[in-house]
Amino acid sequence: MSETSTPVASPIPSIGTVTVHELWTCLKAGVADFRAAPQFGLFFSAVYVLAGFFMLWLGAGHVSWILVTSLGFPLAAPFAAVGLYEVSRRLEAGVSLKWRAILGVVSQERTRQVLLLGAIIVLYFLFWTFLAHMIFALFMGLGTLTNISTSWEAFLTPTGLAMMGVEMAVGAVLAFFLFSLTVVSLPLLLEKEIDFITAILLSLRCVRANIWVMLCWAFVVAALTFIALLPWFLGLLFVLPILGHATWHLYRRALYDPL
Repeated sequence: MSETSTPVASPIPSIGTVTVHELWTCLKAGVADFRAAPQFGLFFSAVYVLAGFFMLWLGAGHVSWILVTSLGFPLAAPFAAVGLYEVSRRLEAGVSLKWRAILGVVSQERTRQVLLLGAIIVLYFLFWTFLAHMIFALFMGLGTLTNISTSWEAFLTPTGLAMMGVEMAVGAVLAFFLFSLTVVSLPLLLEKEIDFITAILLSLRCVRANIWVMLCWAFVVAALTFIALLPWFLGLLFVLPILGHATWHLYRRALYDPL
């Protein structure tokens, strides 16, 4: 990312080829970055953990739960990702890590393209929230009214299981599409002076060019995040920084500057 006051448009990067083996290399690099600067990883991932506890305090099944789920996590994602990417960028370049500099970069993104991409993510999650409730209503709306926060047996009926299956399938497709939109566009927008539409299109092309490897990476991200959620969100303190740093290294392998 240019630190000059008059940014100049960057050339469009070229798309490279990523192998499955390189995913393991990226994960190891993510662990190394986290170990090199754990204070930053713990700080940015704490945003997610605190948001998770806040949602538990509000309680599932209420309108407030929907609003926090739809707005809180998507808004926090660009904030946390930018900070982690900047740490990895500085470690890679051998630049000193200072709180003021790192947080300054995060603050500067409010006037750049990352904020626009964050707005798209928010709208995307709001759409998913609406669609998920529509699916629930289609399957469960004709049944006897129950308190789903206490009557979990409603989900174990054939109708309940079908509803969960459809929601998981639709959610997986939408999640992968969102992953495709952002997997390289977020770190690209941090480092380069490129408009967010170009970054999104480049991210989609990159995923298409490396579809099987990107599917594997999406599965790794989803699986590790799900496991990290189980112990009261505390696993996110370690998993999210590692995945964030690893994504930076994946971006480095997926895109390269043209000669």
